[in-house]
Amino acid sequence: MSTDRIFTIAVFEGDGIGPEITAPCCELLQQACHRVSSGSETVSLLLQPLSAGAATYQATGDALPRASIQAARQADAILLSAMGDPAVRYPDGTEITPQIDLRFELELYAGLRPVRSIPGVPGPLSDSRAASIDFVLVRESIEGLFARQAPARLIGDEQAEETLVITRAISEKLFDATFALARRRLGIRLADGMPGAVRVTCIDKANVFPAFAFFRKLFNEADLRNNPKDDEGCRAMVSDHAYVDIMAHNLVTRPWEYDVMVTENMFGDILSDLGAALIGGMGYAPSADIGDEHAVFQPCHGSAPDIAGQGVANPTAMFLSAAMMLEWLAERNDCEALGKAGRLIVRAVDEAFAKGRLRTVELGGDSTLDDVAKAVEQQVATLAV
Repeated sequence: MSTDRIFTIAVFEGDGIGPEITAPCCELLQQACHRVSSGSETVSLLLQPLSAGAATYQATGDALPRASIQAARQADAILLSAMGDPAVRYPDGTEITPQIDLRFELELYAGLRPVRSIPGVPGPLSDSRAASIDFVLVRESIEGLFARQAPARLIGDEQAEETLVITRAISEKLFDATFALARRRLGIRLADGMPGAVRVTCIDKANVFPAFAFFRKLFNEADLRNNPKDDEGCRAMVSDHAYVDIMAHNLVTRPWEYDVMVTENMFGDILSDLGAALIGGMGYAPSADIGDEHAVFQPCHGSAPDIAGQGVANPTAMFLSAAMMLEWLAERNDCEALGKAGRLIVRAVDEAFAKGRLRTVELGGDSTLDDVAKAVEQQVATLAV
């Protein structure tokens, strides 16, 4: 008897290059799900377009309508493209950022920023070990210097203040999620016959700020809770700490030594862009923001209005974010077919670029959005599943 499993995906196509990269991504998702569906189990996606962003704000005065929030809450997952436009701002001068608003609305505390070298995509590091870069930066996404419960305070035209907020409630969830991710990576590594422990690194500035000393204390508690010693006194995962300034140095000089890192919101915002630069640029950097009940998947890059409409935007980060979404849905719903579809997209991206004929605009090449999309779609159509 055949089982047809249908998942509803809320889709925000965004601004600038957002609609351009969303359309082929949605086609790729449907293609991958079709490829992995068998006679006994089929999976399909119901893609539900929702409005939000700078263009929505210009048209309605609301960058994230309540109707869109409610529909996103009811969906199985949320796929969000690039949003915002530097030319469209709120009265206080800040940019339109509904993607950040969604994190608060849905309490998406764990921001996952994978950084992985893609075969055939050149990076800035000449060391041959750069080809093995494969780490995940876990960025706390609703507190730190972005915390809503501590709004900015302006004192006339002479002083501006922001308050850093770190709470036990959110930090414990963040660190537990970080160690759970590390355990999954360890399991994959052992299944592939790769020796060695997974390294979990807490990035902070605990030598200067009491708030970060508290952050480190909570990390250490989570380490004991999630990474106990075995009968021989050994732990499955290696845990350590690093100050954010030295980590910026280390990610340029030896990024291949790291596996899973966790840090505060602003530090994660900065370091994740540094990580993207190591693997070819923002066009290759996917992301997810995950909470207890909901998750948003989106490329790390912005809406790039300067190249919108030219057909040269790189859709790779959008494709890889969609693959992350499928794997999250697979684990959450015990649906192996979705996991296969997600892994198929990742393999297809690797194979498409490994041939060495694609060079996107951020690498100085002339491969168009359509070139990349067709190359990946061809691999999804032909790779074994």
